[in-house]
Amino acid sequence: MSSPTFKPCAETRRHRFAAACRPGAWAATAFVSLFATFASAQEVDPRFLLQPTTDSWPTYHGDYTGRRHSPLKQITPDNVRQMTLAWAFNTGQSQPIKGTPIVVNGTLYLTAPDKIWAIDARTGRQLWQHTHPTNTAFHIGHRGAAVRGDLVYLTTPDCQLVALDARTGKPRWTVEIADAKRGYWCTNAPLIVRNHLLVGVSGDFDNLPGILRAFDPETGKPQWTFYSTPPAGTANSISGGATGGQMWMTGTYDPELNLVYVGTGNPTPVLNGPVRPGDNKWTNSILAINPDNGELRWGFQNTPHDTHDWDAAEVPVLVDAPFAGKPRKLLLQAARNGYYFVLDRVTGKSLLTTPFARANWAKGVDDEGRPIPIVDKEPARDGRLVSPDESGGTNYRSPSFDPATGTLIVSAHDAYGIYFFKPEHGDTGWAGADYGIHGKGILRALDYQTGAVRWSHDLHGGVGAAGVLTTASGVIFTGDSTGNAMALRTTDGKTLWHSGIGRVGNSPMTYELDGRQFVLFGGGSVLYAFGLLPAEGKN
Repeated sequence: MSSPTFKPCAETRRHRFAAACRPGAWAATAFVSLFATFASAQEVDPRFLLQPTTDSWPTYHGDYTGRRHSPLKQITPDNVRQMTLAWAFNTGQSQPIKGTPIVVNGTLYLTAPDKIWAIDARTGRQLWQHTHPTNTAFHIGHRGAAVRGDLVYLTTPDCQLVALDARTGKPRWTVEIADAKRGYWCTNAPLIVRNHLLVGVSGDFDNLPGILRAFDPETGKPQWTFYSTPPAGTANSISGGATGGQMWMTGTYDPELNLVYVGTGNPTPVLNGPVRPGDNKWTNSILAINPDNGELRWGFQNTPHDTHDWDAAEVPVLVDAPFAGKPRKLLLQAARNGYYFVLDRVTGKSLLTTPFARANWAKGVDDEGRPIPIVDKEPARDGRLVSPDESGGTNYRSPSFDPATGTLIVSAHDAYGIYFFKPEHGDTGWAGADYGIHGKGILRALDYQTGAVRWSHDLHGGVGAAGVLTTASGVIFTGDSTGNAMALRTTDGKTLWHSGIGRVGNSPMTYELDGRQFVLFGGGSVLYAFGLLPAEGKN
């Protein structure tokens, strides 16, 4: 299918993919839009996050479930081919956009390391920008912001949490999340749960315990700290001497159970298993945490004693649906180790464990639903050929659950890697992985009850970088491996539309304003908003 012809607005025709789309009648239209933006209450009630309206995308996943499924139906399988560029915003950054924008009250918030922009969600016009002071922390990308009341929150590479006035972008307060000098950094979007602002920490250096912290969203005062692996000196540790287990990605939340679900990262030292015997809890795990006090309700470890850098930080998707003939509160995760897990999210009990990507490292599943590692697949001096490779059967790319088809749509990756280990390189040894052998990116639709692949769609190259969005009209939005934004039919994965905007590096999102549905993709350093022409969007 050939790429459609762009029909951008007037200013974009003159300056294609410019920093902002400014129609010729801007004085008449944008003034009204700006007035509406700033005259609105702008304050986001925490109850609003439980049932977001269709004119918003108020949190990283869109809502608390992590399903990334929108009820919008204006763009359908029949008319999506008519979708065209509405506006484009160029961040001017060297790094691609990795974050999901959030939208509330007609204002869109987009982040990059050390930066956040407020943008008119109708026109793409910048309203304000805030830049965090220059620092030497790891600027590897950023996931997004959070909004509560009249404040918008930004985490920074040097592990600061900044609260900004949502109307002006001026800082209200700044607090430290963790000590960046020790090797911590922050990339994730905070999660608002009532009067708690939850922030995970990143970092893969040795001797760094995994951290999830809660702050008062009004004042920034620390409320509690949860450690997935214990700090140095902790007695009776169950980690077996491992550190790590960082909570890289924004979690999900069940308000009925009052539990936050978060995936944790790999243990450190990363590939050197002998110095950290045992399962190394709670690394490579899905955890259920009480947001009021940070107490662990239950944990499920999907890769015991990981030696391949297969974290379990992937999104825990919450679904209320039948399973084996009974209604259940489910948690679904397609994990980096190549396995698909279904848990009862009340108890943490395993209901299903099955591969969804190429995986040759396990010989079966134990009574707890955990894959059983094959000893001969451990990193060795002469190397071991293992699948998945180091990038995993999937990774940070958000999946989407479509309730109409009962499928979890996952950006998967089939590849082998060579893992090797040379203990003479220091006290902790030295290890590495030559990965990406015959790697292939594939979008897969998994039956949520069985893990069976309903259909697959070739992403035309290596591992993709785009997450997945589904809509109630039966359309999937994502990106392939060669620089195309894409729309697919949910029932069979057939391509309906694509446009070359550069490598899509974030998870697409959607909202509707003034009767028009917008779908947003990050292509390189530019944020693109697509939609039907206004006349084509009418019933």
